[in-house]
Amino acid sequence: MTDPVGRAVADAHRREWAAVLAATVRVTRDLDQAEECVQEAYAQALTAWRDGVPASPGAWLTTAARRRALDAHRRAAVAQRALPLLVVDEVAPEPWGGAQPDDLLALLFTCCHPALTAEARVALTLRLLGGLSTPEIARAFLVGEATMAARLTRAKKKIAAAGVPFRVPTPRELPRRLGSVLAVVHLVLTTGHTAPTGAVLVRDDLVDRALDLARLLRSRFPDDPGVAGLLALVLLTDARRAARTGRSGELVLLADQDRALWDGTMIAEGRALVLEALTARPLSRYAVLAAIAAVHADAPTLADTDWPEIVGLYDVLADRWPSPVVTLNRAVAVGFADGPDAGLAALEGLGDDPRLAGYGYLAAARGELLRRAGRHEEARTALEEAALLTGNDVERELLADRLTALEG
Repeated sequence: MTDPVGRAVADAHRREWAAVLAATVRVTRDLDQAEECVQEAYAQALTAWRDGVPASPGAWLTTAARRRALDAHRRAAVAQRALPLLVVDEVAPEPWGGAQPDDLLALLFTCCHPALTAEARVALTLRLLGGLSTPEIARAFLVGEATMAARLTRAKKKIAAAGVPFRVPTPRELPRRLGSVLAVVHLVLTTGHTAPTGAVLVRDDLVDRALDLARLLRSRFPDDPGVAGLLALVLLTDARRAARTGRSGELVLLADQDRALWDGTMIAEGRALVLEALTARPLSRYAVLAAIAAVHADAPTLADTDWPEIVGLYDVLADRWPSPVVTLNRAVAVGFADGPDAGLAALEGLGDDPRLAGYGYLAAARGELLRRAGRHEEARTALEEAALLTGNDVERELLADRLTALEG
């Protein structure tokens, strides 16, 4: 986009969408109306900012969106008569110019309410806090646009029917509510870290949003070990962002990454949080995942990685939080620790798990282990399957390069 105003609005959408929406929900008490007002504010900015981009774009957008919301209330004359979608706690009026931190948290907890299915929580969070369009979310979930639109509509109606309060849960409610929030923020991270579809490897806006939300949770719940573990995981994962792609956007594998590009400040902060999270109780799975990322961060090269330690950490995950993806990742680590044949043995049987049907990383991992074992014909078949199952263009190009190398 060459238009400077268009670039400024697009940048404000990436950075400010969630905060502007959260502040507007407090006025509208209606998620759909808040979205509409915020969208109109961004459209207004495309014209108004031609006279100069404001010093604080978020504050400008919040003011514009909330004024539209208040105008809508006045025109309809229903502010006192309508049953609100969200019950908003009475608080002292806040100055124009941005959401209170608890507004963002309230919106996050609303999106992750237990009344919603796990998929609906993630989809609604991507929509309302990530600012993704319905088609983008549909592609991430590998469903049709109409299906995703209906899913989002049902989620909002369910929130209305359940009378979900727009606030941060009380201490009594928090233990059963925080877990679903952490899970959703983790999924926002993984969706951004490797985009399920599209022409780029990383969705920077989603990774940034996951980091913002993890920091926000940490500021509000500094003593929660799950929050500490999640923030550590986000930091240690995102620290490698600059090294994961080359100049043309191509995927650079861990073995080939320039580790000097890894963000040392993020790694140091993440390491400190890992130590805190691992010694706290109850132990969270995010702390263990972050510990795995920390082992990678400590290694100067791939060959120097403490693979037995990583296998041991995956054993902890498999024991406490078993899943086929944990088993797959453990098998890859075994392949580095004990050789490709051992890795292939650890993969045995995973192909029969229906939960991994259509999961391209299983075929990719098997293909890479077979290639390293010298079983090139079988490797070619597995990598071709992985390419068919991969929606991300950058990953598919890497698989094509691997296949070309096998042909040679």
